[in-house]
Amino acid sequence: MSFRRRLTLSCGVAVAFVAVLGCVLAYWAVRTTLRAEIDAALEREVAQRVPGEMGATLIRRADLLTEAPPAFVTEIRRTQPIVGPDEELMRAVAEGREGPFFADREIDGVHVRVHVAQAGDGMTLFVARPLTEVDSALARLRIALGVLAAAGIALAVVLSRLAMRAAARPVSELTTTAEHVASTRDLTRRIDAHGDDEIARLATAFNTMLEALERSQRAQKQLVADASHELRTPLTSLRTNLEVLARGGPPDATDRERLRADLVAQLEELTGLVGDLTELARDEELEIEDVRLDMLVEGAVERARRHAPHITYTTELEPTLINGVPSRLDRAVGNLLDNAAKYSPAGSVVDVRLRDGELTVRDRGPGIPAADLPHVFDRFYRADAARGRPGSGLGLAIVRQVAETHGGTVAAEAADGGGALLRLRLSATS
Repeated sequence: MSFRRRLTLSCGVAVAFVAVLGCVLAYWAVRTTLRAEIDAALEREVAQRVPGEMGATLIRRADLLTEAPPAFVTEIRRTQPIVGPDEELMRAVAEGREGPFFADREIDGVHVRVHVAQAGDGMTLFVARPLTEVDSALARLRIALGVLAAAGIALAVVLSRLAMRAAARPVSELTTTAEHVASTRDLTRRIDAHGDDEIARLATAFNTMLEALERSQRAQKQLVADASHELRTPLTSLRTNLEVLARGGPPDATDRERLRADLVAQLEELTGLVGDLTELARDEELEIEDVRLDMLVEGAVERARRHAPHITYTTELEPTLINGVPSRLDRAVGNLLDNAAKYSPAGSVVDVRLRDGELTVRDRGPGIPAADLPHVFDRFYRADAARGRPGSGLGLAIVRQVAETHGGTVAAEAADGGGALLRLRLSATS
């Protein structure tokens, strides 16, 4: 059964229940009112009767069938023998052991309402009134309410079907779009979302998901294309050098040593590129913990001093606690320091500052041209002045990825007095 039919059926059942319940309550209210009127009339009949010589018989049945009296009244003396329905209860009323009561009885095929009550001076009155008119009115009411309930249910089913057709249209569009995307892998399809109800919010969320998937797909394709381009050069160079070695290599020992050094450097470059690509492609959930960023930066600076002894690093680190993944943060900080060492001349100073959750690394190198500043954190991007330098072009892209996964930002600007200033901004907890 389709969603629309289930929804229509649910609405129909709910309306049917309400309609039947309303008819039952209406019938009960009318019946209670009519019978209350009958009981009140019987009580008034008892209150108006003065005991007299009305006969010694409990019930003259034929009087119930005549049209003259609206009610049949019989006088019962305490000493009279009582014969009739509920004789024990009537005797108890006559003797004062029970109070007055009402009851429905069938006398000579006539449905009557009876009332038995004491009238004083040792007498008890038996009053009866036919319920023929009340029963007839209730029968007509039952038929009318039954027809009304059936018509209401039928109308509710028709209207709910029409309403559900309009209400389920966005769901049908959503289903059609999802099936289209699943079968064609076309992430450009979108759903028209109008209003602010749950269906519209679902359509908006679905469109947002498609946009995110489309961006991810484009980024994946771009990453593959860029990686293929970047891997082609070192692989081609390695192949050429290996072919030279396969043919016996250069006869001169110095050339052979240079060739060996080139192979090692190319392998190291290829290893670094594969490692950077792996880092960018990582998407697993890692455990987040409290990290002392100042201590992490201090450790990264010590490693940078060992790797680049020709550079002087000065630090000014404010105690900072953040929530993050230590290994990812350490990689980002290390990439910033390596980038500064790569472009700094020997004997120059790199300033490392950490304050209010912002890490700044300033070098004294050639700086970054203004046209390149917006792109320095892009994957595989290299300025013209940096194309001859070693590196994969992914170091600063990893820094941006780490910053974004930690809810932070990165920026690059020209430093006063020359050089470049790179900023890594994270949200500090204390």
